[in-house]
Amino acid sequence: MKAGQFLHASSLLNESIFEQAIIFITEHNDKGAMGFIVNKQFSRGLTELEEFKHGIPFPLYEGGPVDQEHLFFVHQRPDLIPDGSAITEKVYYGGDFKTAVAHINKRVLTGHDIKIFIGYCGWDNEELEAEIAEGSWKLTDAGEIFD
Repeated sequence: MKAGQFLHASSLLNESIFEQAIIFITEHNDKGAMGFIVNKQFSRGLTELEEFKHGIPFPLYEGGPVDQEHLFFVHQRPDLIPDGSAITEKVYYGGDFKTAVAHINKRVLTGHDIKIFIGYCGWDNEELEAEIAEGSWKLTDAGEIFD
């Protein structure tokens, strides 16, 4: 397993937060793994959060059950958003969030360029591998993050 791969929830995860979830893995190392649910839109948008209320409407996604007090993002515009970490040749994690929001509000960045998450999915070392072995997840290199 490596960063840039996708997990697809199996029927073993039905009736859980992960039912039909597709997760993009952004980090995998000897400490564990981290990723974001990319196919579940959050019930509120970015402008419904106090700090961003003066911006343009923009969707948020339920990234996962961990740390739902913070926003995280992936994007494919390192030319516009500095300081991101490359996950794949085309996808970057994080970077200068204020710059990203400014570009969203100028309509330079769209949902084709950036996805913002509330929370993330995290696993301790070997925990995700055990869940894959028991059949909870199907691992694949194929998937799409951006609309």
